[in-house]
Amino acid sequence: MKYIHRAIFMVTVVISACQSNKPATPPPVLTEAQQRLPENAVHGLKTLSGLETTLFASEPSIMNPTNMDIDEKGRVWITEAYNYRNELNPGHPYKAAGDRIMILEDLNGDGKADTAKVFYQDTCINAALGICVLGNKVIVSCSPNVFIFTDTNGDDKADKKELLFRGIGGVQHDHAIHSFTFGPDGKLYFNFGNAGDSILDKNGNVIRDAEGNLIANKGKPYRQGMIFRCNEDGSNLEVMAHNFRNNYEVAVDAFGNMWQSDNDDDGNRGVRINYILEHGNYGYTDEMTGAGWSSRRMNMEDSIPYRHWHLNDPGVVPNLLQTGSGSPTGMVIYEGELLPAPFRNQMIHGEPGHNVVRSYPVKKYGAGYTATIENILESSSDQWFRPSDVCVAPDGSLFVADWYDPGVGGHQVADLNRGRVFRIAPPGSAYKVKPPVLNTAADAIAALKNPNLSTRYLAWTKLSGMGAAAEKELQELYNSANPRYRARALWLLSRLPNGNGYVQAALKDKDEDIRITAIRAARETGISYGNMLVTDTSVAVRRQLLLAMHHSHEKDMPANWALLAAQYNGNDRWYLEALGIAADGNWDACFNEWRKLPPNTKHPEADHDIIWRARTPAALPLLAALILEPDADPLQNKRYFRAFDFYPTEASTPVLLGLLKGQHPQQAYINALAFIQLDEKAVPKTPDIAALLRNSLAAFKGHMEFVDLVLKYHVRDQNETLLQMVLDSKREDLQGYAMKALLQSGGQLLVIKTISKKDSASAISLINAVGKTQDRTSRTLLSTLMRNNVYSLPLRQQATRNLGHGWDGFEDLWNMVEGKSLPADLDTVARAVLTHAWRQDIKAKAVAHYEPAAVHHDLLPVDKLVTLPGNISGGKKVFNTYCATCHLDGNSGVNFGPALTEIGSKLTKSAIYDAIIEPDAGISFGFEGYFFKLKDGSQVLGYIAGETKEEVDVRTAGGQGVKLQKSTIVSRKAYEHSLMPTGLATAMSQQELVDLVTYLASLKK
Repeated sequence: MKYIHRAIFMVTVVISACQSNKPATPPPVLTEAQQRLPENAVHGLKTLSGLETTLFASEPSIMNPTNMDIDEKGRVWITEAYNYRNELNPGHPYKAAGDRIMILEDLNGDGKADTAKVFYQDTCINAALGICVLGNKVIVSCSPNVFIFTDTNGDDKADKKELLFRGIGGVQHDHAIHSFTFGPDGKLYFNFGNAGDSILDKNGNVIRDAEGNLIANKGKPYRQGMIFRCNEDGSNLEVMAHNFRNNYEVAVDAFGNMWQSDNDDDGNRGVRINYILEHGNYGYTDEMTGAGWSSRRMNMEDSIPYRHWHLNDPGVVPNLLQTGSGSPTGMVIYEGELLPAPFRNQMIHGEPGHNVVRSYPVKKYGAGYTATIENILESSSDQWFRPSDVCVAPDGSLFVADWYDPGVGGHQVADLNRGRVFRIAPPGSAYKVKPPVLNTAADAIAALKNPNLSTRYLAWTKLSGMGAAAEKELQELYNSANPRYRARALWLLSRLPNGNGYVQAALKDKDEDIRITAIRAARETGISYGNMLVTDTSVAVRRQLLLAMHHSHEKDMPANWALLAAQYNGNDRWYLEALGIAADGNWDACFNEWRKLPPNTKHPEADHDIIWRARTPAALPLLAALILEPDADPLQNKRYFRAFDFYPTEASTPVLLGLLKGQHPQQAYINALAFIQLDEKAVPKTPDIAALLRNSLAAFKGHMEFVDLVLKYHVRDQNETLLQMVLDSKREDLQGYAMKALLQSGGQLLVIKTISKKDSASAISLINAVGKTQDRTSRTLLSTLMRNNVYSLPLRQQATRNLGHGWDGFEDLWNMVEGKSLPADLDTVARAVLTHAWRQDIKAKAVAHYEPAAVHHDLLPVDKLVTLPGNISGGKKVFNTYCATCHLDGNSGVNFGPALTEIGSKLTKSAIYDAIIEPDAGISFGFEGYFFKLKDGSQVLGYIAGETKEEVDVRTAGGQGVKLQKSTIVSRKAYEHSLMPTGLATAMSQQELVDLVTYLASLKK
């Protein structure tokens, strides 16, 4: 239960630079129960020196805050999630009245909420993920809907409920529709994660962009999570960027720059911060096919955190910053002056996965930025601190909403009744907010300077409504020294009847940020400025000019693009991607104009990059020429081969076939890479081509590319080489991949023959490789080995374990037990495998068969388990026994389930216990199981790693990938359980469980 908070117990803890020479008194050590009390809420937090954190509100006033906004009066608005994922957590209580929108208000300026009002409560906003307060209207994001609630009479109650959008995916899902924010241009900005999928207007009609493309995750052209912009009434919806995983909340600064975070597939240490290039593709899935990041492709990135975002692909915008593991949430741009200088005009962000609120100060770098990390508020001892959102109050102080839970959501919650809101400000700063009075233009100008978004919305609305009557005051603001005030004024001046003049003047301003703002304002208002900025001295301005050219129909656009392309220096991916975004839909004309210009002799690599990034058939022969340059190393030029994937087959095939005729010193490597990129159906079946293919195989002997070629071209005479790769390779992924090719090439008898001759260690290694494939051929082979007493008992036991990996393998093994065809000396191993199977029906049968009267030991409650001492080294051994077959801890284990390398930074011990004891209660997004039935009668269970028009890439237990052709799939059904087996906690002793959790809790960043 959550503990009742009373204001009398409020404790303010000031953490600042010590002004005394006396040694600081260490804080008292709190018990677990004391640490959870609201009066001790700040005790477990560490605040940046020079700032003070105080508790503004807590339970019972609020619970489980998911999102927050602050209005012009300084009142804090909260969306709650008591009814969080109840279908996945049926044991949790349910509030029939639904979740609430709360208003918290400090009446006396002491920095503590004195009242807590319910603005609205209903099941239609259960676990809402976003709230945006705009005057008397409140926008609430809760898939499948976005609502506008209006307080028509000022009584702090919702009097009217309207739809703004509907038909959004991700009901009761963290990757759904997120919060709206008001932009400096008067438009609404928002995003949804990759569960959002699609969006309809308030009447249920599909929405198309200006070119007639359906706005949905269909790959035509949009994919996965997206950022949107629209008018206040929802009209003129635009996709500002796409192909994110779970982009949580977009923040917009005064110049119109967009910033956000994005979460990786759990455990891959790929969390990122993005600076947004308008209309950019951010690479979560393959742009062309929709395949997942783990699917094999040419020129794959060396490390998973970068591979996760397809960063080596042409057409993917680079990341501003990669922060490792985490679970990023709300973000705001701090444009106030109360906080210290390093945080002014910078992102401030909640990162509950690491129990921290931090900033990412940016510096301009070429056409983009670089960023660092600066913590503001973090957990010192309380790992339940889970900042879900951050907002700026009208006085410039920073507020933090705290979900307060052992975990970070992700379909699971351990505590339903607690929740906190903190205020961060310099020590002694009283919370005094005077609501704005907007009688005159001068009043509105003063409010437009405010760091609080709700206040600025009212000011913008007032000034926009005044039109020319506010022009004088807006001019004065525009002529001030503060660039952000100037930008806010320019947005409004550009909308006046004479706005063209202001924009034209701003395009010549000495401040590059004002010129960038003017470009954006001109784009939105339809103002033309010709080629005025094509030779601007600022690369950032030229970048913005390119983005404004996206789908431009102006006659001189291709010529201007060519001039901008000629200024690319070959070392600025932001600028290169801006060139690509600008040329989209008009590549032929742009590229043709660029080819008329002299080559870039100063930076020849710049021309090579543009050829690589291009999407016009005219670039294909130039790609081939780069590949065939005599001094070029084809193994260092894989990116040029990858570029062919972004063209229609009919355009790329003739050029790729032409590469086979080259005379390069390393022609065999070029041929091999060309064969990999070609559609095998388009390759002529001639003796000459066959000879080239054999030479290509020799070039990549012992490497993944060798197996790629064997599988793609159904080569049948390389079994001995494949077998040697299985035996020699130290890479488990290559062992399994080579074994798959060997068995598909009819190499079963060769495997059996080799097992008979090899020493036990090598033979077991072969059997493990067979077990990774998990298809009908491998299962038959394993069954044959198990039944043949010629082989040693340890070898046959290992074959039994490997058979019991996949869905069909469990059934095959059980059928042998039930049909009494299993050799008696394998029964003990079969029992261990089947009674702990993750396939629940087989497990139930096996337990009933082997342990009909078994009494499983009962575990202590989790709150007692967390107090027991554990041994890290002992826990590592338990991990290797029970967990390493599906999870990574660093570089060891199997990459199937979420990697656990930094799990101790993300989850408390109690949350780790919950995940092990009740795996069905919190299945990580992206790891939900699916059950496939195939036309040949076989069945596959695993999670979907990627999907294209032709195939589904499924990861099965053990980490092996299985690509199912859609034409072979009879049915696909969501699996009702976690792929992690239930009963794992009781399969080990209680001390083993304690040791395991102790070890996992030690795995930190």
